[in-house]
Amino acid sequence: MKMITSRRNFLKLNGATIALPFLHSLSSAFGSVVKSNPAPARRLVMMYAPNGLVRRCFFPGEETIATMKGFVGGFDSEKFKSQKRIPNKPGIYPVTLTETMQPLSPHSGDITLVTGLDRTPLDGQDVHAQGASCYLTSVSPQQAVAKGMKHPNGRSLDQIIGDHIGHASVFRTLEISCNGFKSGKEDIYFDNISWYGPDRIAPSIKDPKKLYDRLFMADGYGQHLADVTDLMLADAKSLSKKLGHADQETLSEFMEMIRNVEGRIAKLQKLVATADVRIPKDEILPRGEYIRLQADLMLLALQMGITNVCTFMIGPERWEAPMLYEGVFDKPVNHHTMTHNQGGDGYKGVQKIDVFHMEQYAYVLRRMKEIKEADGTSLLDNSLVTYGAGIGDGATHQFFDLPLIVAGTGQKQIKQGRLIQCKSGTLNSNMWLSLAKLMGAEINQYADSSGVISDMWS
Repeated sequence: MKMITSRRNFLKLNGATIALPFLHSLSSAFGSVVKSNPAPARRLVMMYAPNGLVRRCFFPGEETIATMKGFVGGFDSEKFKSQKRIPNKPGIYPVTLTETMQPLSPHSGDITLVTGLDRTPLDGQDVHAQGASCYLTSVSPQQAVAKGMKHPNGRSLDQIIGDHIGHASVFRTLEISCNGFKSGKEDIYFDNISWYGPDRIAPSIKDPKKLYDRLFMADGYGQHLADVTDLMLADAKSLSKKLGHADQETLSEFMEMIRNVEGRIAKLQKLVATADVRIPKDEILPRGEYIRLQADLMLLALQMGITNVCTFMIGPERWEAPMLYEGVFDKPVNHHTMTHNQGGDGYKGVQKIDVFHMEQYAYVLRRMKEIKEADGTSLLDNSLVTYGAGIGDGATHQFFDLPLIVAGTGQKQIKQGRLIQCKSGTLNSNMWLSLAKLMGAEINQYADSSGVISDMWS
């Protein structure tokens, strides 16, 4: 029987398959089969923040502009665009961390902030619904009309990239959402950024338990592996003579992460089960704990080669329901409602949520730096990790100046620690085309793109 080890080593337990991180000792043990360590795969993670951001606290140079006092309170974005827009001075500059970006301080050399990106909206669809559902499609109104689309939500970028590179992984793409509400308060357009095609949703997984089962079950969602970590460790002991000290530490850290994830899932399930029935249960889920749990499950999937392309919604658009941002507010608050009450100091509460979301992004980057690949590089070194919103500012409902951060180098393709100011009005589909090419997808056009953003390359 031929045994081949790769970055995707598997242990089969009771009909389920668990992928292990690459272990150098095993590669050495089967050197006659494995001539060299396989190159790490390139990964893409696209994180989405709902309801826009408080741009005066996010975009460099806008915090102290006196005219920004008139920036909040109006909802006619096209009128705002012609009267209030602050045009970019195109160029490449050192990145400056604004108030909202402060959680990224440890990662300032790992990120690029890109400004000046626009998307042209199509009349007839709610601004929040279109912000989310069209975020990764960028179909122009003209293209939508020509193709008979009710809304411009064609096949999304993650699916296109998955078509080109997804054959090497178990799941071509993975869609994750941190909308814990089980009752539908809005339709799917508010709660989805990934699409197989027009009105063909690529459903995201919201429940950490279901996501765990999805990643670690190989028998069609059969019996759950209740003691998966103990079983894995038992089998791993038989390999101890082949594992060097470094690999023993790698395996121990990996097993501890899975054990930790299982414990956190159980904790959240208990929290919901014991909630006061007078309070909608999902409201009391701590947002940070929930988001980080979903993120850790995503990172396990990336580390083990289960998938190389992920979309990750930090929260749903609008969704008129309070959520508990632990450590920020004493009780659940309604994010969407707050974005429409930014007069005076009202924007400061919204900005606290922006910072909270940025902390979750920073957590993902930190964890990706810590996860090592077969060749000694980090998971972040081999990835592109974006963070953005489909609405430029929650108070103005604008589809221009969309915020976007890109982290990681995608295997040394990008020089980081920069601010790239595109010419105001640059199509965000140009950025999506650039990301597709950076990921190795051989396409020359995406939606209404007019070219790549050449400054993205080193």
